[in-house]
Amino acid sequence: MGTKIFSKADDITRSQWDQLFPPIVESYDFFRTLDQTTTEQFQNYYITIYENDQMVCIAPCFLMDYPLETTIEGPLRKIIEKIKKIFPRFLSIRALICGASACEGRIGLKSDQPATIIKELIHAMFLLAQSQKASLIAFKDFPRASQSCLAPIASFAFHEVQAYPAAELPIHFKSFDEYFSSLSRATRKDLKRKFAKVADVAITMETRNALGDELDAAYALYTNTLGKSDVQFEIMPKTFFQNISINMPDEAKYFLWRIDGKLVAFNLCLVKNGILVDAYIGLDYAIAHQYHLYYLTFRDIVIWCIENKISVYEAGALNYDPKKRLDFKFIPQYIYARHVNPVLNFFFGAICTIIKPENYDPIFKALKANEKNHAPDA
Repeated sequence: MGTKIFSKADDITRSQWDQLFPPIVESYDFFRTLDQTTTEQFQNYYITIYENDQMVCIAPCFLMDYPLETTIEGPLRKIIEKIKKIFPRFLSIRALICGASACEGRIGLKSDQPATIIKELIHAMFLLAQSQKASLIAFKDFPRASQSCLAPIASFAFHEVQAYPAAELPIHFKSFDEYFSSLSRATRKDLKRKFAKVADVAITMETRNALGDELDAAYALYTNTLGKSDVQFEIMPKTFFQNISINMPDEAKYFLWRIDGKLVAFNLCLVKNGILVDAYIGLDYAIAHQYHLYYLTFRDIVIWCIENKISVYEAGALNYDPKKRLDFKFIPQYIYARHVNPVLNFFFGAICTIIKPENYDPIFKALKANEKNHAPDA
């Protein structure tokens, strides 16, 4: 058994990647785009493991200075921000993270001895973390059901934290009206009022594969929207929105909404094999609430999904209140993390208890409580 570490996806052939990963949209070309555009925030690595000279595992990883307050919201977040103005590295820790900065965590793995491979991967992560002076190693945003192979990490004293869940809406409707009728009475009444308010407004929607001349305007909307969120992990540079169209011309779809010719909203979605991933959104907050742009854009994308025979609409994490009302299903995801120092790792468990997202997001806390209440008896 052997291990090699590469610094970009291009160091791995497309055929090697496709043999180990499922045919999902956030795959080889998606990671190539991350390699090309996110180097100011992350240093990407690809840990590969071989059996008899045959590649059997690809584990995308990235190195970053991780702010432990990322998931903290409310008054405590404001206190931390004031402290960080004086001590910029307060609560920041250098971390090597297995997964992806911008999507659900996955490991490409095909072996008759997956537990052995995962243990070999963790040993490689420890060595890489040591060489890069990282104090934390972690597995980010892994759904439990799809990564049962991660069971061996329990013997390495990782702390488990339930991360922000992903959200998805099954599209099995013949029309938007059919979907609309499936919602609760209160939600239908609220949406009717919102849509009626903008019925006479000349809002146009366009779909295209690249932003082109709208790049600057769209990116301004993206950063504006990002600034409204207390929880921020990655901040995509403008080049990401250019390169994703070059690297994934068939999968990248931009939805653009205009009022009187002015761009007021956009969504970057990735489409493949009947699944639409709503990746990034930008709204003009000067008018977003006045014209209910969030719900308007959602309606138009659902209609597009129905017309294009999309079976699943994935909307990612955060902003759970409207997604719950719109009948999205929530998929639990988990973070497994530990300090490389065994003694400090004991105390790091207490930090994980403090920073877990459910402490700060009441909707997330309610979702988790509901999940526990409906869990099958052992």
